[in-house]
Amino acid sequence: MDSARFPLRLRRSSVLVGSLLGTVMFSAIVVGRPGLTNANAASMRSTTATTQAKPASPASPASATSATGAKKSSTTAKKSASATKKSTKAAAPVNFNVSKPYDAPEFTELQNWVNSKPLTLADLRGQVVLLNFWTFGCFNCQNTIPHIRDLYAKYHGQGFEIVGLHAPEFDYEKEAANVAKAVKKDRITWPVAQDNGFKTWRRYKNGFWPSFYYLDRTGKVRYTHIGEGGYAEQDAVVAALLAEPVPPTV
Repeated sequence: MDSARFPLRLRRSSVLVGSLLGTVMFSAIVVGRPGLTNANAASMRSTTATTQAKPASPASPASATSATGAKKSSTTAKKSASATKKSTKAAAPVNFNVSKPYDAPEFTELQNWVNSKPLTLADLRGQVVLLNFWTFGCFNCQNTIPHIRDLYAKYHGQGFEIVGLHAPEFDYEKEAANVAKAVKKDRITWPVAQDNGFKTWRRYKNGFWPSFYYLDRTGKVRYTHIGEGGYAEQDAVVAALLAEPVPPTV
């Protein structure tokens, strides 16, 4: 127990007698153990002194309860501070990196739709849309598919749609059967269309696999991303776009 918190209640004479007895016992131990080093003796001395300083009576239940309550209160305060910190972090504004949002160019000469009938951007108006330029033979594209799959599972029911724009790099990636096989293998459930002639690719002035274009409910491009990574930020972009009010003209 802490002697500062629980003062000794013994009479002064009793303390003096106890101290003398402790000194005699310590001397007897040292004399009886010739192998004891100075360091050992110092350690034992410290232990003996600490033992003598302890109070003879236990702490009252009220004091113990008070200490426990203080500990719980401190833990609660830490949890509250942590929750506030997380809440503040989650509330940070999203950085839409397209400084001047523009109307997304309409699809041009897309073929061989998978998981959907042929779509136009006009059909998707009123939804938040991700346009993903990719090709199944691209290693970097493959690495982003789990992220896209997570986005679709999390937000599709809230008005979020994805269109995979498959633009082939090599001849074998142009084959519709190979694209359909890759879609099934990678468990892609969102609409996919082939852009074998790169007509839609060029309308977006795109130059990379994979590329991501995020459209708001009015069909304007608000955010873009190239390559792997940035998954948490893209998730936040989708959530922010979905949280925006639906324009009355949509």
